[in-house]
Amino acid sequence: MLYVCEKPSQARDIAKVLGAGGRGDGYLQGQGITVTWCFGHLLEQAEPEAYGVQYKRWSLESLPILPAEWKLDVKKSGAKQFRVIGRLLKQARHVVIATDADREGEMIAREVMELCNYRGQVSRLWLSALDDASIRKALGQLKPGAETEKLYHAGLARSRADWLVGMNLSRAYTLAAQYSGQLGDKGGALSVGRVQTPTLRLVADRDEQIRHFVPVDYWDVVASCLPAGAANVFKANWVAPKGKDGIDDEGRCTNMALAQEVVDTCKGQAATVLRCDTERKRQAAPLPYELSGLQVEASRRWGLGAQQVLDIAQALYEKHKLTTYPRTDCGFLPVSQHADAGAVFKALVATDRNLSGLASQADTSIKGKVWDDSKITAHHGIIPTASHGTIEHLSEQEFFLYDLIRKRYLAQFFPHYEYDQTVIELDCHHYKFRASGRVERVAGWKVAYQEPEAEAGAEDAESGKAGAASGEAQALPKLAAGDSVLVQDLASIKRQTKPPLPYTEGTLIQAMKGIAKWVENPKLKAILKENAGIGTEATRANIIETLLSRKLLERIGKKKQLRATPKGVALIGMLPDAVKDPALTAVWEQALESIASGGMTLVQFMDKQQNWLLKVLERAKAGVTIPVQPESVAANRNAGAAVSPAGSNRQDAGAVAMDAGGKPCPACGKPMLKRKGKFGDFWGCSGFPGCKTIVNIGGNGK
Repeated sequence: MLYVCEKPSQARDIAKVLGAGGRGDGYLQGQGITVTWCFGHLLEQAEPEAYGVQYKRWSLESLPILPAEWKLDVKKSGAKQFRVIGRLLKQARHVVIATDADREGEMIAREVMELCNYRGQVSRLWLSALDDASIRKALGQLKPGAETEKLYHAGLARSRADWLVGMNLSRAYTLAAQYSGQLGDKGGALSVGRVQTPTLRLVADRDEQIRHFVPVDYWDVVASCLPAGAANVFKANWVAPKGKDGIDDEGRCTNMALAQEVVDTCKGQAATVLRCDTERKRQAAPLPYELSGLQVEASRRWGLGAQQVLDIAQALYEKHKLTTYPRTDCGFLPVSQHADAGAVFKALVATDRNLSGLASQADTSIKGKVWDDSKITAHHGIIPTASHGTIEHLSEQEFFLYDLIRKRYLAQFFPHYEYDQTVIELDCHHYKFRASGRVERVAGWKVAYQEPEAEAGAEDAESGKAGAASGEAQALPKLAAGDSVLVQDLASIKRQTKPPLPYTEGTLIQAMKGIAKWVENPKLKAILKENAGIGTEATRANIIETLLSRKLLERIGKKKQLRATPKGVALIGMLPDAVKDPALTAVWEQALESIASGGMTLVQFMDKQQNWLLKVLERAKAGVTIPVQPESVAANRNAGAAVSPAGSNRQDAGAVAMDAGGKPCPACGKPMLKRKGKFGDFWGCSGFPGCKTIVNIGGNGK
């Protein structure tokens, strides 16, 4: 029996439990079992020239590139290991796929098996953690290979769709930009991606909103109210009536005179209590983290990048064995794991003695909403394992994330947090005031994990609204309708609307997940909500890193805020909505999920992708005047830049077409275009071959 793992560390953990301790070159062996590994994807989509020499040179005439039969190349870095696996597959009759339990993991193993023509029995090891207990449990519950094969088809669909978009549209829009002079003197290839481009648009749009934001002054009126016979005042806000002149759609008073009128009218006057309601509220513990939640929290607290968080979480899972599989989009836990709580608690205390007091307070009999099999997707929430470790072996950042994860888990075994929420409404000379206050009654799960409050006014800062001046923390008196309170003092406080905040990596991931709120189409909005936006838990960090590495995004300042570069802005400006609209991209993700569940076939998906691509290419080519180039220029250009799947650059584009500073051709008057030739840059007439005038940079016409 041959086990194929995703990476060496995973193979060692599984081999240890299987008793396969013998070392070979690229594999472990023992007890009649062989365990080998990949290094992630050992294979990659072939370059366009593999489908025809005509695709080696970039040209609009050669597009679209639509492979009839898809070809894969072995990565140079994995060539030796690929040969090892190929040899082992020839000897194997039964293969157990033991890669990560997701779409990409399935693809990593099966694409190698397919290229090596393996046709024997296939089983699937479905692991969510790499501690010994989890591995033993999963080994006793091997799935038939057919049960997860459609995940492979979905992975192929993703890979091929990304290749089609990346190779075709990156070439098309790079060439269009070159011919129109939009790439500037430095040139360079543009890259277009099925998910990365809508993500870039989010940032570019936010930058535009900030750039054109015009602040608006508004006024809050805050009253200090003293009940009869009381010694302490409480704060109440004037509730500006919507629809009245001087009140905007957000309920803000934009008329200073009106705010002052409220102050002058009510100061020192008696106000009548309209209502005073107190309600006991109960709050369940927050669910264990899913990857994006962990990335958002780590970004907010410590400014960690999305990829940093993923790498750290992966180390806690693979290297330290302290937490479960991190690339999950689900915070719920399977009911069967509730019985493991005692063992997990013991491991937590053994790993960190400082946790013993907190663990002793937890009640393992509590079974809240988190334990719900119906809510589990491919993976459950990120939680601690029953594996013992030591915090001394963790880096500072690893401990930060581990602490977040373990406290979220512990919180599930504490009671609800309870508090009394009081709202008082007052009338003073027909002006309405409202006060709200909260008093904690039962600390509950907050004993285990003091959930950080959302940054004060964060949402309001995004929208330009004022925060609650009355303050949720104040304790309000017990009053009854009809009671009288003295409006002892009033203050008219000038405020100003603020622009939306620039994205950080954490808030960008939130935006990618919550993209539905920017979409008006009800059907697309529903799909986006159901599928948690664009990208996946496993890919969002990489998408952001890709945009940064391709100089389409950049990090700014100590807070590492994200901003679109001029190159990124230019790209978004060129592209049609069909390419950069996040709603349509989310529909494609929905289709991939449909393939994984058997609702759509790979062939059906690729047919739709190709039809869509042809329409986009037709638009990209429309209106582009393609100057014919001298042979030396065309030869030197030679494809400009090779772009790998999803449009990643391998080298800069060659010739850059741009207007020669407004200079017309000295021979015919047509615009001159800047070229990169064998001997350097030169100006060439856009009327070539009818006009073959060439002007050296800084030289004379020839």
